[in-house]
Order: sequence, then C-alpha cells, then structure tokens
Amino acid sequence: MRILVVEDEEAIARGLRFNFEREGYQVDLVSSGPAALELYESAQPPIDLVVLDLMLPEMSGYEICRALRRLDLDIPVLALTARTLSEDKIQAFDCGVDQYMTKPFSLPELLSRVRNLLDKRRRHLDRRTVRPTEDIVRFSDVAVDFGRFELRHLEEVHPLTTREQELLRYFLENDGVVLSRARLQSEVWKDSADISSRSIDNFVMRLRRMIEDDPSSPRHLLSVRGTGYRFVREPVTDPAAAEAEK
Repeated sequence: MRILVVEDEEAIARGLRFNFEREGYQVDLVSSGPAALELYESAQPPIDLVVLDLMLPEMSGYEICRALRRLDLDIPVLALTARTLSEDKIQAFDCGVDQYMTKPFSLPELLSRVRNLLDKRRRHLDRRTVRPTEDIVRFSDVAVDFGRFELRHLEEVHPLTTREQELLRYFLENDGVVLSRARLQSEVWKDSADISSRSIDNFVMRLRRMIEDDPSSPRHLLSVRGTGYRFVREPVTDPAAAEAEK
C-alpha cells in the first residue's frame, strides 16, 4: 500500500517515512499542497492513504483535504497536526478528514490507526472489483474495467487514477464530440480552481500513452487546435483524413 505524507517539518517527515517503510508501505513525501495534489493525481500505483499536516505553506491542510475530496471521496485522510483546539478538529472533519491526531503523538497509536485505515481501504478496493460485466468498455485493442480502475491495451495493464477514469469515461460518453478545455474543466473537474488547461493536457497525454498504439500519432484522442479534444471510438481509416484530425 502507498502512503502520501504531506509535512513541511523535515525531521518529522523523515521519521514518518522511516517508520512507515519498516511496516512495509511505499511512502512519498511532499511539503506543500500543490506538490501533494500533483503527485496524488499522477501517482502510479495510486495513493492509498494521505497523512496530512494542517499548517503548511501555500495551502492549508484544510484546503488540501477539500481538494482531495473533489478528486476522490474515498481516499483515507489522517490529519497529523499541532492544532489541538476543538474548533480545529471540527473544521478538519468538515473538510473530510477521517482521523485526527495531535503532535506530539504516540508512534504505536499512529501505526495502529494507519493499519486500520489501510485495512478499510483494502476492503473497499476488494468490494469495488466485483462489478457487472457492462462496467467493462472495449474499443479497438483497449478494454477499460471501470470496476477495477484498470485499462488493458494489448498485453499491458495500466491502473487508472480516479480522475483519469472520470476523464476517459467522459470522452467515451461523448464519442465524436469536440470538447473544449473549458467544458472538460466544468464537467469533469466541476470548475475546480486547482486545474489549469496545461493540467488537462497532461491528463490527455497520459491517457494517450495508455490507449494509443503510437501516442505521437493518436487515432482515438485527437487534438482540436485552439479548442480542446475529440474522442473517436472507431478511428477513420483514410490516412489523409486521420492526418487532418490531429
């Protein structure tokens, strides 16, 4: 299982990583909100638990948690903070924190809470794999299993993040439609201020690497210059027409 630690005090961050790795977990360390959100959205394999300080530069832990909840309602978040007031705890839980611990903390208690959250996460993922066959969508040499958050292209299997899956599902539901970046931001990211046109382009590039035989010459996820993208489930076979679509 993979843990993302968002902590700007280097000594605490290193100590957390040391102890989590001793428990057999994969650990990523970041010290700011933007770095945390960027890593969370691009992580392969996906993050399974976020350990989050609340007092951070650039973005507070409360803002980070709200942004994480817009990306994934189910990701466990454990707040680990020096804030001890009941008002702080209430605000954190209102933002979507699952558990709250104050510094200084008991390491055995922290590890126990982490194990419990990851056990729940594992059970949730196991239940999510039992899905009806209609939750599997196929096109060309690609099979997307929305129940397992997996995409298979030929012999390669790619895990999908929540946002990658939502974006791909939206493209599939709008086969052949020209979709502007503004529309994608509105419909997939729900007008989140944390997403930019460049971020959308990066998501499309990642999907292309998964579904296209040649990502540099896409046949399914086509760019529409000055506007956005058009998904084509059944690509045109005329090379001249295909070249004009790119």
